Amino acid sequence: MISRIVRSPLARLVLYYGLLAVAIVVLIRVFPALESIFSMERLRSLVGLEELAPELADPAAAEGEAGFLRQPNPGLRTLLAVLGALVLVIPIAWVYMVTKREVRYDQSLVHTIVILPIAVTGIVIIVQDSLALAFSLAGIVAAVRFRHTLQDTKDAVYIFISIAVGLAAGVQALTVALVVSAIFNVVVLALWRWDVGNIYAMEQLPRRPERKGGGGAPPELPGRRDGSKVFDVSALMAGSREARDVTPVEDLQPVINPDLSLLEFHSRVLAMAEASETPLLARLRFISIFSTNIDEFVSVKVGGLKQAVAEGVTRRTIDGRTPRELLHSIAVRLRALMRRQYRCFNELRERSLPQHGIRLRQWDGLKKKELDYLGQYFHERVFPMLTPKAITQTPGHPFPYIEELMLSLAVVVRDPRTSRDHFVLLDIVDALPRFVQLPETNDFVPLEDLIRANVGALYPARQVLEVHPFRVTRSAEVEFGDATADTFLEVVEDEVRRRPEGAVVRIEVERSMPYTIRDLLLSELRREEAGKGVPIEPSDIYETDSLVDLGALMELTELPLPELDYQPFDAATPIEAGRSVFDVLDEGDVLVHHPYDSFDETVQRFLVEAANDPDVASIKLTLYRPGGPSAVTDALLHAAAAGKDVSVFVEVKARFDEALNIYWAKQLERGGIHVVTGLVKHKTHAKVALVVRRHGDAVRRYAHVGTGNYNAETGRIYTDFGLLTANADICSDLTMLFNELTGSSRPPAGEFKQLLVSPTFMLAQLIQLIEREVEHARAGRPARIRAKLNGLADREVIEALYRAAQAGVHIEMVVRSICALRPGIPGLSEGILVVAAVGRFLEHGRLFAFANGGESEYYIGSADWRPRNLRRRVEAVTPVSDPALCDRLDRILETELSDPLAWRLQTDGQYVQGRAADGARSAQETFLEAIARG
Repeated sequence: MISRIVRSPLARLVLYYGLLAVAIVVLIRVFPALESIFSMERLRSLVGLEELAPELADPAAAEGEAGFLRQPNPGLRTLLAVLGALVLVIPIAWVYMVTKREVRYDQSLVHTIVILPIAVTGIVIIVQDSLALAFSLAGIVAAVRFRHTLQDTKDAVYIFISIAVGLAAGVQALTVALVVSAIFNVVVLALWRWDVGNIYAMEQLPRRPERKGGGGAPPELPGRRDGSKVFDVSALMAGSREARDVTPVEDLQPVINPDLSLLEFHSRVLAMAEASETPLLARLRFISIFSTNIDEFVSVKVGGLKQAVAEGVTRRTIDGRTPRELLHSIAVRLRALMRRQYRCFNELRERSLPQHGIRLRQWDGLKKKELDYLGQYFHERVFPMLTPKAITQTPGHPFPYIEELMLSLAVVVRDPRTSRDHFVLLDIVDALPRFVQLPETNDFVPLEDLIRANVGALYPARQVLEVHPFRVTRSAEVEFGDATADTFLEVVEDEVRRRPEGAVVRIEVERSMPYTIRDLLLSELRREEAGKGVPIEPSDIYETDSLVDLGALMELTELPLPELDYQPFDAATPIEAGRSVFDVLDEGDVLVHHPYDSFDETVQRFLVEAANDPDVASIKLTLYRPGGPSAVTDALLHAAAAGKDVSVFVEVKARFDEALNIYWAKQLERGGIHVVTGLVKHKTHAKVALVVRRHGDAVRRYAHVGTGNYNAETGRIYTDFGLLTANADICSDLTMLFNELTGSSRPPAGEFKQLLVSPTFMLAQLIQLIEREVEHARAGRPARIRAKLNGLADREVIEALYRAAQAGVHIEMVVRSICALRPGIPGLSEGILVVAAVGRFLEHGRLFAFANGGESEYYIGSADWRPRNLRRRVEAVTPVSDPALCDRLDRILETELSDPLAWRLQTDGQYVQGRAADGARSAQETFLEAIARG
């Protein structure tokens, strides 16, 4: 209890001021003459309320007091005033950092808060009684520094309070500074701690609807910050019947860091490349996918953490790590994963690929005929595409920009006239294939080897000394900030254009690159990074054991060798050919499970038929990652051209797809479609469509609620769920959802009968569903929670699951990537099973099942159980009520939970893959066999 009080920022603040007050009393008692420095006499005289205190106005009186501190001279008074200002402003700076730890605070503002009162104190003492001059000078100090750089308008208050402390100290009224400082800090901490803004906002929200079968009063709406606070499980353990007999939970770390958990997922992807059972070309594909995944991880996660460290952010993660501590843990894990990746690739290059007639050739082993062909290839196709860029400080030669993730060559050339060495950059543009295929073979030569052997053609009058490939990764941090609806698309476009200019956060180099060249490259990149605030360090250099950038191996997977890849399959078509989709839905709901059920013949067909049907009056749709040209976008344009009312909500903030999404937003708008391009502070991640159709004299609505994007390409390689329905309640909910999306700049806040919609009510409803299972378990009724997710990291959801496990609820989950929940902790989570599957298809579906005392409920939708999905995104989850469809969802869950090849999450945070007996099949293979049997 005492330790928790001490950890409270408010308690620390009160303790600080308490000790400060005691110190002042003691100081005045020992040196009574110092009382005037803490009094208001000086302040009163300055504002004309009374005459100057006698001891200050009568120098003779001052001389009559013996002792240096019995009547301090002006120099000592100045020193004490400055020290007093410093002591009183330090807690103000600390409160600023505490309340801003959930966002990035400005380190320069912290410095200014501390320094500004000292300057103001000096100004006031210099200008004596002229308060007007003091204010004007202090205002200039503040305005010059913060005229354009304050990121939050509330930060200006800290500048004013710092000025106030400095003024009070300068006029010898430190008591005023003490009172102002204390009250300001206490009020700010109270507003922050109890989230007063959200309290007022919540009073305007409608009452959250209760789910059917709910037990007791619904839980309070959780605060948005709670999902990412440091996890504290002591209260949960205190309620456990077994807590007295188990190891203290503090020693077990009750949650797993989400970023480290994500690296574990990438490790499982790499394991698919390492597995000899995986087809050869698929093994290359998994190496490429792993490389691309790591590129994104470094760009997004490492880039964000390095930015946080540079800006002084100390907010701890859910498992209690600071950004700096997490960066260190990530670096250790990343290097180990990269070593595994290159061991796997080198084994394939040296053994498995040559056994099947595929060779990556070394330059030294090529024959004359092959060298002649490659020389001609270089001069005809490669040489015209190369542009050497000198790295020099000579006027007219700016430092060359090194593009993110582009393979580059660091070249050192010597000028024979001066014997001086020069450093040159050579980019290998993406327009060139990475591997040059030799005629009539499946032999390939890496492009960098070809350029390295012929690079002398670029420097005819110089001697080439060194040529080494390298690649840089830049931070992908993009801050969209606040913008009006009229300018939001332009804001996103501007920020996306600036993304390639992000700070360098990783340098990949060939192991053979000499340290002298590495140091030179590092020093030049540091010059570029000056001013970006994210320093590049020697620890950010990663060595490769062979080719730099194994993501390029995806080129080789396109070889026409079907026997070396997964066998093709024909997806099922659950909607009978020749029948109207709308007639089918009038008879009942249709559940689709992609890619086993054809996306083209179900969801895409639904939208294409709606566009062509003369009875359809309106189509509404959300687009998150639509991809390239497709039948879906063509159908929408066709529907608009035919005079139908078409509204499309295009979420432009889908990371790395912003440019393509912006393109589609503009194309659809030009086609006469009403386009909304996103909410400023929330992503719209829901995957929903609504069709309004005339049905005789009536109007009927048809809907699709899914877990995947309206993208035919991903529909063939991602596993997803979708519900096609004419259910009146679901369609009514979707009508309300679209009305709020297109008619408001705020996230949806209406009452929905069937749908679970975030960020308003879904989290509270989800926790209520979990708590309902607890009540069933305590009453002896069937209580079980099963879920299939991409990620689980929300603190409140994890706490609710831990409480449910303690109450005896059986919990089984299939979590593809991030899982912060730690199973198997005695007395806390030992009844929870977490498995993960990696295979031919990317597991992307979300499915929740609750036993509900024997009346099971099933839900599918776009939301994972992560803070971003439940608190910062617009998501939609729908119940599935048809008994036959629920039975199918149940079989899917049971198949995946019992997958003999699935990975099982251990209590220590590691994953162990199951070892199946001969003939056993993974869940994905089981589903493929089922559609093959028809």
